[in-house]
Amino acid sequence: MKSKKRLLWEYVEAIITALILALIIRAYIIQAFKIPSGSMIPTLLIGDHILVNKFIYGTQIPFTDKKFLILRSPEKSDIIVFKYPENPKKDFIKRVVATGGDVIEERDKILYVNGKALIEPYAQHFDRSIRFGGNDPRDNFGPVVVPKDKLFVMGDNRDQSYDSRYWGFVDRKDIRGKALMIYWSWDPDNSLRFNRIGRLIQ
Repeated sequence: MKSKKRLLWEYVEAIITALILALIIRAYIIQAFKIPSGSMIPTLLIGDHILVNKFIYGTQIPFTDKKFLILRSPEKSDIIVFKYPENPKKDFIKRVVATGGDVIEERDKILYVNGKALIEPYAQHFDRSIRFGGNDPRDNFGPVVVPKDKLFVMGDNRDQSYDSRYWGFVDRKDIRGKALMIYWSWDPDNSLRFNRIGRLIQ
């Protein structure tokens, strides 16, 4: 009888330990996310399941906005997951195109940072028409100075991305992590995309 109780307790201990480790890994090391929209096409597709590195920009101290063990700061061209500024309960994924102190503007779909046109092989434009700013900053905006500790982010699918052009900057404290790799991918017809599994995100 005692041996059965001991065996049962060992199982319970193993399960509790596994759950605690899983929670720690999810909170501080690696977290999985699913891509729900086409704003990052062609880099990320609807149905891609990705892993996000949560510690590269620093480990968050529980119940605070402070971080420690910061390996490096977010850089231009990093793809990040962050809390959507207009609704922090939602997570967004975009590419960093400018960081604190940069001057950014867009002229006829071409992005300029500190006066130089960016070379962006990952950016895609489906719509050849040009929108001339004003109430619609899709193709023309700025110049805008990015404040300290803020980021300007955009989707790679430039004509169909709701990003910093519309709602402003991302605060560095709201970053969840850097997109790392695709571990699973389903297309809208529920077919597995084998060629995308294991692909590093760049």
